[in-house]
Amino acid sequence: PRCEALSLIFAIADHPWVDSTNGAAVRIAMTTVQAGAHEGRLLTVQSETSQDDGEVAVGLSESRGLLHADLRIGANVAAARALRANLNLSNRGVQLFSAGFIVTRSEAAQLGLGKVPGLEQHIREYRNGRDLTAAPRDVMVIDLFGLNAEETRLRFPAVYQWLLEKVKPERDQNNRDSRRKFWWLFGETNPKLRQQLQKLPRYISTVETAKHRVFQFLDGTVLPDNKLVAIAVSEAMMLGVLSSSVHLDWTLAAGSTLEDRPVYVKTTCFETFPFPSKDTGLTPALTERIRALAEQLDAHRKKQQVAHPELTLTGMYNVLEKLRSGEALNAKDKTLHEQGLVSVLRTLHDELDAAVLAAYGWTDLGPAPSKQDEAAHPAWTDALLQRLVDLNTRRAAEEAAGTIRWLRPEFQNPALRDQASQAAQAHQGEMAMPEQEEETTSASGITNTAIQPWPNTLGEQINAVTLTLKASPQAINVDHIAAQFKGKGRWKERLPTILETLVVIGRAQTDGRNWRGI
Repeated sequence: PRCEALSLIFAIADHPWVDSTNGAAVRIAMTTVQAGAHEGRLLTVQSETSQDDGEVAVGLSESRGLLHADLRIGANVAAARALRANLNLSNRGVQLFSAGFIVTRSEAAQLGLGKVPGLEQHIREYRNGRDLTAAPRDVMVIDLFGLNAEETRLRFPAVYQWLLEKVKPERDQNNRDSRRKFWWLFGETNPKLRQQLQKLPRYISTVETAKHRVFQFLDGTVLPDNKLVAIAVSEAMMLGVLSSSVHLDWTLAAGSTLEDRPVYVKTTCFETFPFPSKDTGLTPALTERIRALAEQLDAHRKKQQVAHPELTLTGMYNVLEKLRSGEALNAKDKTLHEQGLVSVLRTLHDELDAAVLAAYGWTDLGPAPSKQDEAAHPAWTDALLQRLVDLNTRRAAEEAAGTIRWLRPEFQNPALRDQASQAAQAHQGEMAMPEQEEETTSASGITNTAIQPWPNTLGEQINAVTLTLKASPQAINVDHIAAQFKGKGRWKERLPTILETLVVIGRAQTDGRNWRGI
C-alpha cells in the first residue's frame, strides 16, 4: 500500500497535566496529524496559575506555519544532519556502578597514592555535574582500566582489598554477568572516551543536564562522570564558539529537556553543529580574538571560584541572567555579583558573541535582543537558527563531495592517522634491537612470531596474548592466536575468556570474530 505523507496540524510541546484525584503532576506534549501537506497551529504556554481545586489555569499563545518534528515552527533544526567533521570527539564520561570506587584524598593516601609507584595512574581526579556547577566534592576515583584482578592484587594489594570489601559484594548482586565478572572495573569503562582524550593536556566539558549551558576546560588528568559531556579538543577557539550565544541557541533548539532543565544531547547538539571556517569569514585575526576571549572567560570564572570557594557557576549565571533581563538584584545576588565579578563575566560573553557572529559573517543580525523584548528575541533566534540549518546543509553537501572540515584533523582524519602510525612504526623499526625473534609470513599476509611456550600464570597469559595482538598489523582470530603458542592440556579453551578480559579492560578491540590490540 502507498504511504501518504503526514503533517502536524496542531501541537503543544510542553503543557502541565494535573490529576488531582491521583495526585499526578506531569508535563506532556499534545499533537494532531493529518494526511497531506498542511501548515499547523503551535500553542505555547505563557502562564500557569494554580487553582483552589488543585488544577492549573494555563495561558497560551498561538503561532501558525509549517510544524516540524521537534514541535517548532521556523528553522527545521530537527532535520540537521550529523557532520563527519564533528564525529568521534564528544562523549559522555564513565559510569562507576558502585560508590566504592570513590575515595577522599586522605583515603587515597592511605591506599598508597604518592608512595606506591604507578598508583598515580589508577587513583585519579574525578568530576561529576555537581562538582562543576555546585559545591565540588574534592574526591578521587580508583580507575583500574587496563589491569586484571591478578595484576591489581600483585601491584596494589591495598587497593585490591579496598575494592574487594567495598565494591565486590555489591557487584555480586548485579544482574549483568560482565559487571559481576569484572567487579574491579567500572560498570562502563568507556574505552572510546579514553582514546579520544589520550595525550590531550585539557579538554572541554559541559554538564549534560543543567539550568545554564556552560562550557569549561578540564585538565587532561581528570576523569569525567557520565553526567558530563566531554569534547576531546584542547583548542580555546573551540571553547569560544561553544560558549557563544550562537551555539547556545542551537543547543536549546536541538537538545531536549528534563523537567525545566535543558539537556545537551551530543548527537543533536554537537555533531550537527556547523562551526565557522574560512568559507564563513573566519580570519586568523578573528580566530585569535575568539581564542583570547575564551581563555579569559575560563580563567575569570576559575579565579573567582578559587578566591571564593562557596561561589558556584550556577550562582554566577543566575545573577548574569538577571543582569541581562533587567531584574533587580536582591542582597544575595549582590554578594554573588561582587564575588564573581559578574559584570565582567557579562562583558566577556558579549564580546565573545560579537566575535563569533563576525566569524560566521552574520554581523548584520546585530546583537541578540534582550529577553525583555518578547517580539524581537524569537525572530532574531529563528533567523540565526535558519542560517545555521542552511550552513549545516551546505557542509553536509561538501562532505558528500569529499571536503571535510575536520575539527581535530590529526585525530579524526584517517589519512593523517595512518601517516602517523606508519611514521611511528618506521621509527620503532629503526630503534629495534638486532636480536629480534624470527618472523614468518603466512599465506594470509599476517606476520607470525616464533612459537613460544604457553605461560603458567593467568597474568603472564594475558600479557602474552596482549603482545601477540599488538605484534599483528591486522585483526586476527582465535586460531591464529593459538598458533603462536605451544603447551600441554586444555589451555586453548582459556583463550576466549582471556580475549574477553582484554576487551573489557581496554587492551583489545573485537568485531566478534577477530581481535586487534590497543
